[in-house]
Amino acid sequence: MAKRGGFPGGMPGNMNNLMKQAQRMQRQMEESQKEMETKEFTAKTGGGAVEAVVNGKKEVLRIKLAEEIVDPEDIETLQDAILAAINEALRQADEANAEIMGKMTGGLGGFPF
Repeated sequence: MAKRGGFPGGMPGNMNNLMKQAQRMQRQMEESQKEMETKEFTAKTGGGAVEAVVNGKKEVLRIKLAEEIVDPEDIETLQDAILAAINEALRQADEANAEIMGKMTGGLGGFPF
């Protein structure tokens, strides 16, 4: 005979628990995202002559150049070093974001349905 409520096995209770877990996870993800946006990621290239700093929102915050990298005869090297530093800092931000999201969503496969 079916249990009270017409759902064998107490499904409504399990559904409530799942909803609470989902809401808790959503709050944690929002908090983690806010925290991520304030983090800064720094990368250096050209033997440290170029430094790029980005935040978790993937905005470039600062570029620092050492005098020795600035050569009017070789602008291409400076451009390449700047791009490499920015791309590495962005990669670090992506990696940190993926790690946070992986921790948050790692348990999704455990839903009992």
